[in-house]
Amino acid sequence: MRVSDLPLAEPYVDHFAERGIRELYPPQAAAVDAGVCEGANVVAAIPTASGKTFVAELGLLTADGPGLYVCPLRALAREKYEAFAALPGVDVGISTGDFDATGEALAGNDVVVATSEKVDSAIRNGADWVDELACVVVDEVHLLGAERRGPTLEVTLATLRRRNPDVQVVALSATVDNPEAIAGWLDATLVESDWRPVDLRTGVAVGGHVEFDDGTAIDVAVDGERSGETADAEEADNVDDDDDGPDDSEVTAALVADTVVDGGQSLAFVRSRTEAVALAERLAEDGLAEGMGIEAAAAAAADEVEDVDGTVTGRQLADCLRSGVAFHHAGLRSGHRSVVEAAFRDRDVACICATPTLAAGVNVPARRVVVRDQKRYAGSAMEWLPTLEVHQMCGRAGRPGLDPHGEAVLVGDADTEAELIERYVEGEPEAVESKLADPASLRTHVLSAIATGFAETEEEILGVFEGTFYAREAGAGGLADAVAVAVDDLVAAGMVRRETGGVDAYRLVATPVGETTSKQYVRPETGERIVAGLRTAAGMETATTLTVFEVICDTPDMQDTYLGNEERADIYRFARANAGQLTTSMGETDDFEEWLESVKTARILDEWIGGATVEELVEAYRIGPGDLDSRIERAEWLLSAAEALAETTGVSVPAVSRARARL
Repeated sequence: MRVSDLPLAEPYVDHFAERGIRELYPPQAAAVDAGVCEGANVVAAIPTASGKTFVAELGLLTADGPGLYVCPLRALAREKYEAFAALPGVDVGISTGDFDATGEALAGNDVVVATSEKVDSAIRNGADWVDELACVVVDEVHLLGAERRGPTLEVTLATLRRRNPDVQVVALSATVDNPEAIAGWLDATLVESDWRPVDLRTGVAVGGHVEFDDGTAIDVAVDGERSGETADAEEADNVDDDDDGPDDSEVTAALVADTVVDGGQSLAFVRSRTEAVALAERLAEDGLAEGMGIEAAAAAAADEVEDVDGTVTGRQLADCLRSGVAFHHAGLRSGHRSVVEAAFRDRDVACICATPTLAAGVNVPARRVVVRDQKRYAGSAMEWLPTLEVHQMCGRAGRPGLDPHGEAVLVGDADTEAELIERYVEGEPEAVESKLADPASLRTHVLSAIATGFAETEEEILGVFEGTFYAREAGAGGLADAVAVAVDDLVAAGMVRRETGGVDAYRLVATPVGETTSKQYVRPETGERIVAGLRTAAGMETATTLTVFEVICDTPDMQDTYLGNEERADIYRFARANAGQLTTSMGETDDFEEWLESVKTARILDEWIGGATVEELVEAYRIGPGDLDSRIERAEWLLSAAEALAETTGVSVPAVSRARARL
């Protein structure tokens, strides 16, 4: 099927032709047959790099009205915004912040790119533009199963469909175990395929020997000497599996070097930030990219990183980049990450050593993906990564037009080889399951339903949720008890009240605090904590900016800041010395460790507005510069909520506005 055969205006056909898109991939053609250009609901569950973005563009460009592209990550939103903005004659808007606004400035655009949280908040604040949508594209719809993000995506999509029953929904997903359930929920035709533009072979490395699932095998010398590829796994040499064999990092380095020697690029996934940096520095010291001819471009990328800031993290990254290697993790600033991603796409970087966050992010394909670590620390023990998450990492292997095939290699040993094959090579990804029944998430969305006037009784709340994925899979019965508990919790928290409407009848009404909490897009628990903290602060002799920061940092909407063993005593002493400025005493907190973490974050923010530099704070508190950026951004949001709640309750704490102005 050719692009010129589609019901697209000629400028669009020319636009795609200029980018080499003239023939449809099989999954794209299947989506056309399913009616994506005719307003039909479609769920496309296809591998990474199989053309999902083009399927989205077909739905948006052929829709009879404005479209919305919902994606989970800001970085991905920016990438998609740029792709859609390049379409001739298409006005595109983007919104990923300002949770207390309707986003009315977005009205009038042909396409709006936004996170599900932004769309949800716009709806809570009375946005009308969502009712005009003709097409809604949901990227990464399998994130319905994510702990915090999933319920918001689920409720937002159900709300959009309830408000506009004729809206077309195009849902894009990685390959999951139950795509037919998602398609059934959305009344959509399922397009399911394992086709990829570049074949992918997956295997497990034991020592320097890798056996792939297509029957081939390779041997890489861990000392850096390539020993060649065999045609059949049975012909490969055996590997010594004793305790004196190479460690996982040595094997990973050898697999990466083997790729680069052949002119390819590699992604290496490890479990932590520290290990991503360590592996990148090791590869740089090994001279991984020597002879590739990328020295000038890599040096230019390093200079760009140094222009972002002068932090230790930035200097480490710049040093690695000069050797044609990079690392990528959530502790980097967005400017750092953008440079790394662009340099890799331009083939100016031989390898990125990353934490798994990169796998669910922007488009950075490589010839070979090496997954060194398949477990991560969760609470008190190491746990296997979900199969879907590993498959997403592996799916980055293979660059269309550049590689004959992609390779994904899991690093293991004789003891784990069989488990890795069963779990990740031959295993199917997990089914998507709703997380809406999680009590904290349910309270948030029940309050929203009441505060926006969508529901005044528990029965009506169930009506609001009847269009959710949870209701379809579990039935309304399981949800009814959970909703009743959520309502009781909200009444106890002062967010909702019951108003008598007759004998044994009542209606649910959001209190002023509940309404403000919902509009400010903070969790009910956060709103309750802020109000309590403001009242305590108002009664203090002198409430300072540190007081205010402690209040907002001790909420579930502020990200935790890691508290190392070496600094725990220092933060404890700081808390004791400044007890008169804190709204919580050490003996009152239910989770002392968690509270100390919030005090650390508050201290960092207070020093930031006091004039401390990014470089000083990163070095003093062992945080990434990206961590500081995210804490500052969240603090701005939470201080805005605190100002609104102070006005609602009539509590005067001047330090709130002072902290926000100086932040």
